[in-house]
Amino acid sequence: MKKIKAVHSLIPILVFLLIWEVVTRLELIPGHFFFPPFTVVIQEFYRLIANGVLIDNFLSSFFRVLIGLSAGSIAGITVGILLGYEQNLHKITHPILSLFYPIPALGWLPILMLWFGISEMLPIMIIFICSFFPVLYNTVTGIKGVNKDFIKAAQSLGASEWKVLTTVVIPLALPNIFTGLRLEAGMAWRVIIAAEMVAIPTGIGALLMKAESLMRVDIIIVCLMVLAVMCLSFERFFIYLEHKLTHKWRQYAQH
Repeated sequence: MKKIKAVHSLIPILVFLLIWEVVTRLELIPGHFFFPPFTVVIQEFYRLIANGVLIDNFLSSFFRVLIGLSAGSIAGITVGILLGYEQNLHKITHPILSLFYPIPALGWLPILMLWFGISEMLPIMIIFICSFFPVLYNTVTGIKGVNKDFIKAAQSLGASEWKVLTTVVIPLALPNIFTGLRLEAGMAWRVIIAAEMVAIPTGIGALLMKAESLMRVDIIIVCLMVLAVMCLSFERFFIYLEHKLTHKWRQYAQH
């Protein structure tokens, strides 16, 4: 059944690629140079892999996202658990966090450029900020939204505060936490591409800007395809991880 669904989901994509190829080959859209056929894009994709250009730039972006997303998520979850469980601390810090949360991650780029210069720390810090605040917000929401009856039941059975937190509160808050992780996994790639286009000389975003200056639409489309695949892959990874970690707890919560 899953295989049938997978095939059905591929059909619209294959139809789209076929239409793309036919329309461009028949030159139904003016400006063939600015809208190359899909097969030409694939040929350029292979050439960029063969000469190492795409791999080098992709790895630069990949490790920046991996480090920044991991650090920002861990910090966001840790602080979020603390603020969500400690009501007084949350009341003190909430006004401050509310001021910083609405600021777009790229809004920090000018000041981070002054602090870190054009270095590897710059894109990593952008991704850290991009990940930290949304994950923090979703973690606090998840912790505060746990049914108090479950907490009281655990306490009545003699569970310590630490035991309640680690075996009841955090597991039941995982769906909210993973919502933040899933959303920011894709957003991290969008932000790093934008940052690399503006301030970083390497990475997929930098390759996009070089391709634009050379008017190489085929390379631009290759970069966009890589971006789309990575956003989808990271989001799917967290969906899979969430299902594995929260499946049993969802069943308990329903009962």
